[in-house]
Amino acid sequence: MGHIKKGELTPEEKELLEVIGKGTVQEAGTLLSSKNVHVNCLDENGMTPLMHAAYKGKLDMCKLLLRHGADVSCHQHEHGYTALMFAALSGNKDITWVMLEAGAETDVVNSVGRTAAQMAAFVGLQFMGWFQTHQKIGSSVFTYTSLETPPHTHQQCQHDCVAIINNFFPRERLDYYTKPQGLDKEPKLPPKLAGPLHKIITTTNLHPVKIVMMVSENPLLADAAALGKCYRVMDLICEKCMKQRDMNEVLAMKMHYLSCIFQKCITFFTDGESKLDALIKSLLKGRASDGFPVYQEKIIRESIRKFPYCEATLLQQLVRSIAPVEIGSDPTAFSVLTQAITGQVGFVDVEFCTTCGEKGASKRCSVCKMVIYCDQTCQKTHWFTHKKMCKSLKDVYEKQQTEAAKQKRQEEKSGRPDANSNHVNEDPPEAEVGISQENSTPGDSTEGEKEAGQDAGLASAQDAPIGPQLSEE
Repeated sequence: MGHIKKGELTPEEKELLEVIGKGTVQEAGTLLSSKNVHVNCLDENGMTPLMHAAYKGKLDMCKLLLRHGADVSCHQHEHGYTALMFAALSGNKDITWVMLEAGAETDVVNSVGRTAAQMAAFVGLQFMGWFQTHQKIGSSVFTYTSLETPPHTHQQCQHDCVAIINNFFPRERLDYYTKPQGLDKEPKLPPKLAGPLHKIITTTNLHPVKIVMMVSENPLLADAAALGKCYRVMDLICEKCMKQRDMNEVLAMKMHYLSCIFQKCITFFTDGESKLDALIKSLLKGRASDGFPVYQEKIIRESIRKFPYCEATLLQQLVRSIAPVEIGSDPTAFSVLTQAITGQVGFVDVEFCTTCGEKGASKRCSVCKMVIYCDQTCQKTHWFTHKKMCKSLKDVYEKQQTEAAKQKRQEEKSGRPDANSNHVNEDPPEAEVGISQENSTPGDSTEGEKEAGQDAGLASAQDAPIGPQLSEE
C-alpha cells in the first residue's frame, strides 16, 4: 500500500475503528487479516487504530494491533499526539507500559511542546475539562463519561502513568552490558542478572526497604558478587547519562541511588550468608521519641550527597530542599527524591505502606488504626518497632474520635449542616505521636510476632470506624 492519507479509509478500516471501541478482539483480528485494512490507517484527525485503542483503554486491542505491525511511533495526529500520549491521558498503566516496551519514544513532543509524561502530569482535571470543550479525538468528543474510572481516580492513574514513563529504561540498553565489549573477555553483567536487575531499575517505588526486599526475594541477586556486578553496571549507566549529549540527570540520579542501596546490601553479607533481614530492620527501626526511622533518612541523604556530579542541577535542587530540614521533619529525603525521580506529586489522595512504601496500601493496624500496610507480611515486618508506639497512637486516635463526636453533637444541636460528619483529620497531631512508650517491649522475638498476629491485626480500611480514614482504591 502506498502513502497513507488522513481520512481516506476503506469501509473495512472504518469498521475496524468501530470494533476497537465496541467490538471484540476476535472481530478486530478478522478485519486486520483483510487486504483492505492497513494497520496504520489514519482517520480524518490523523489517529491510527492503535491511538484509538490506547485512548479507549483497550489493552488486548493494543497488543493485537502491535502484533500486526502497528507503528507505535506514528506522529501524524493533527496536534502531534502519539499512542503513548493517548495511553498516558487514558490513565491506563498497563497500556502505557506496553507502548514503552514496543519502543515508544518518551521525549517526543506534541504541538504545544509537551511530552507524554508532561501532558499526564500537568494536565489534570483542568485539561480534561478543556479537552471536553475544545478538542476532538477521532470522531468522538473527549468526555468524563468515556472514562472507565471516576475523574478523581483517573487523575491518580495519570500520575501512575507519569511515574512509569519517567522510570522506564529499555531492556536492550541493559542487555548491552551482557555482552563482552572491546577487549573484555567477559561481559560486565551476567545475562541471568539482566532480568532481575531490569525489574528493579524500572520500579516506581524507590523506598529503600522495597529495594532490599526485591533483592532478598530473588536468589540470583541475593549474593554479594552478583550485587557487585549490578551496582558497577548502574554506575556506568549513571556516568553515560551525565556525559551523553542529551544529558539525563533524573535517570543518572536514580541509577546512583540504586547503586548505593546495592552497596549497602553487600555490607550485610557475612561469609556468603545474607543478613538482609537485619538491614530491613535497621531501615525500619524508629527512634524512641516518635518512631521516626532515622537510619533510613540518613541512608537516603548520604546517597544523594555522594552523587558524583556536583554541578548537576537536580543535585543542587535536592540539596536545597533537604539540607535545611531537621531529621524527622517534613519533607523527608525519601519524599523529595521520589518526587524528583518519578514525577509523582503529593496532592494525590492515596496511602502508602509504612513498611515498604508501596502505593495504594489499604490495611491498617487494628489496634491503633493509625499505621497503614500492604498486607500482613509488611505488618509483621514492622511490628518489632511499631509495638513500641502502638498504644500511644491508639490514644491519639481515640482522642480524635472523642473530639469528632463532640463536634458532631454541637453541629446537630446548632442545626447547622453536618458537612464533615464523616471525616476526621487524617494526620495525627505530630506533637502527640511521641507519647511515652507504655508497656512496650524492645526486641523482635517470636513472641512479638505472635502479638503482631493477635493483638495488632490488620483491619480493612473500609470496615474500620470513623477516624483517620484511608482511601481505598
